[in-house]
Amino acid sequence: MTEAGKDRAKIDPVIVEIIRNGVIAVTEEMKTNLMRTAYNLIVYEALDFTVGIYTADGETISIGMGLPMFIHGMAETVKANLRKFGREGLDPGDILVTNDGYITGSHLYHVTFTLPIFHDNDLVAFACCMAHWPDIGGTLESITTDIYQEGLQLPLLKYQKAGVVNQEIVDIIMMNVRLPSRAMGDLRAQITALKTGERRFLELIARYGCDEVLGSIAVIMDESEMIARELTRSIPDGVYEADSFMDDDGLDIGKRTPIHVKIEVRGEEMTVDFTDMGRQVRGGFNSGTTTGIGCAQVAYKCLTSPTDYPINDGAFRTLKVILPPGRVISAIRPAPIRTWMSAPMTVIDTIFRAVAPAIPHRTIAAHHADLVIGVMHGIKDNTFFVNHFGPLGGGWGAKHNEDGVSATVCINDGDTHNSPSEQLEAKLPIFVEYYRLRQDSGGAGRHRGGLGVEMCIEALTPMTMNARVERSHCKPWGLDGGAEGEGNKVQLRINGEWKEGPNAKVLAARIKAGDAMVIRSGGGGGFGPPEQRDFAAIEDDVRQGYVTLEAAEDAYRVVFDRATGAIDRAATEARRQNRA
Repeated sequence: MTEAGKDRAKIDPVIVEIIRNGVIAVTEEMKTNLMRTAYNLIVYEALDFTVGIYTADGETISIGMGLPMFIHGMAETVKANLRKFGREGLDPGDILVTNDGYITGSHLYHVTFTLPIFHDNDLVAFACCMAHWPDIGGTLESITTDIYQEGLQLPLLKYQKAGVVNQEIVDIIMMNVRLPSRAMGDLRAQITALKTGERRFLELIARYGCDEVLGSIAVIMDESEMIARELTRSIPDGVYEADSFMDDDGLDIGKRTPIHVKIEVRGEEMTVDFTDMGRQVRGGFNSGTTTGIGCAQVAYKCLTSPTDYPINDGAFRTLKVILPPGRVISAIRPAPIRTWMSAPMTVIDTIFRAVAPAIPHRTIAAHHADLVIGVMHGIKDNTFFVNHFGPLGGGWGAKHNEDGVSATVCINDGDTHNSPSEQLEAKLPIFVEYYRLRQDSGGAGRHRGGLGVEMCIEALTPMTMNARVERSHCKPWGLDGGAEGEGNKVQLRINGEWKEGPNAKVLAARIKAGDAMVIRSGGGGGFGPPEQRDFAAIEDDVRQGYVTLEAAEDAYRVVFDRATGAIDRAATEARRQNRA
C-alpha cells in the first residue's frame, strides 16, 4: 500500500461510505450464493454458515450476518494461516482449508476455507467461509471424551495451490465422511462463495482504486473504534461480576459447571476477565480459546455499538480479554469440543447480567441459550441418513422497555433459521406431530420474557436420536425483579409412555416407528416487578394463549372475572393489599 493509501485524512468521505456499503454487499452476495448452491439442509435452510472479508493482516473488514460467535473465529483462522504459510507462502489461486476447532472456535463439523485475494501480485485481503457439514466422521452417539472421537481433523492445509486442487485432500475427506457426495456439494458451494468475494472485492478496487479502498477500510475501522470508545465511556467506571452455571457435561450428571465473569470498566476501555470461569470438563461441552474471546466480543458489540456496520475489528480495539487456558471456554487439546456452542451463550447472558445494575437500559434478561436441536440417524431404503431438527428457537429475555421476543434462535446462531416441518417430513422418515409456542414459559415481569416453543417428532422407521441440550436447571433469569423463564426440556415417548431424564440430554436413544421425541425450549426472563405490568398486557397475554389464566393470576397477583375474561380491578387491589 502506498503512502497515499495510508494517509486516511485524504480519503474522500463519500468514497468511504461507498466502500462501507460495498464490503457489506460483498459479504451478503457471498452468503446468498452459498445458500443457493449448498447441498445440505443445515446450510441452505438453517443457514448455519458465515462468510467474511479480511485485511491482509487477518483483521475483520465485514462479515455476513450469520453466526455471531464467528466474529472472532474466522479472523483467527485467517491469522493462523498467515502464521503457518506467511505472506511469501501464499500465491494467487491458493485456497486454504481447516476444521481445527481450537483455531476456528467451534467443532469439527465447521469446515473453513480461506482464499487470499491478490491485486497486481500484492496480497490485499482474504475471503473466508465457514459452513456446517452434516457429517465429518467420528461417533454419532454418546458424549465424546476427546477430540479424536469427534471425526476427521484437517490441520491448516492448501486445498488448492496456484489454481490446482489437491486431490489427495479430497480423497481423504471422502474416505472419512458418511455422506461424501453431500460433503463435496457443500465444499463446492463454499468455494463459490469465496470466489464471489474475491471477484466483488477486486471490482471495488478496479472501480475506486486500491489505495482508496484499503484506505477507506482503515477509516471505517477507526470510526468503529471511536464509536465503541464513546459508548464505553458512557458506562460508569467500576467492577461488575455475575455468576451462573451449566447443568452438567453429560457424563458427571448433576455436576454443575460454574460460569463466572468479571467486567472492569475504566474510561473508554473494558476488560472482561474469565479467570474464575469453570475448568474444562470431561464431556464434549468445551470450546477453544478463540470462542472465549468471541464471547467477550459479541457481548461488547451488543453493549456498545450493535448497529455500527460493517462488523469489523476496529470495534474491539478498546476491549481486553483475560482468559487463562484450561477453562470450559479455553479448553486445551485434546479436550472434546463437539457441543462447543452451549457454554458461550450462557457466558454472554452472564456478562449482560453483570453490567445490568450499571446500564439497565442497554441490557437484557437471560434467554433460553441453546440451539435446542435433536439429531437423528438410521437407514431408510437401504440408504444411511443423518440430520437434525431445529434449531427450534426459544424465548428471549425482556428489556427495560419491551417484552422479550418469542420463538427466536439463540444468540450464538444469530441469523440461522429453523427447519420447516414440511422440509423435514419430505427428507426424513419422521412425522411432525406439533410445533407450537410453549405456553407459560416466559418469565413474568413489568415486561414479560418471550415464549419458548415445543416440537414433537414421531419416528416412522427405527432410528437413533440424540439431544445434547443445556440450561434445563439453570433457568433464564429475570432482571430488576423480573421472574425467571422455564428451562429447556427433552422427553422421549417409548411405547406410548413419556420419559424424562435428570437433565435435557438424550444419548443414543434407539427408537422404533411410533416412538417420539419432544424438545421444549425455554422462555426468556422477565424485566421489572410483575405487579407493575399493565393490566391490558396481562389480559392480552391470556387472550392470545401465551399465558394461562391461572398462571397469570399467580404470577401477577391479579384476579380475573371468569365471565368477562377481564381483570377485576377491585378484587386485584384487595388481593395485593392482603399479600400476607
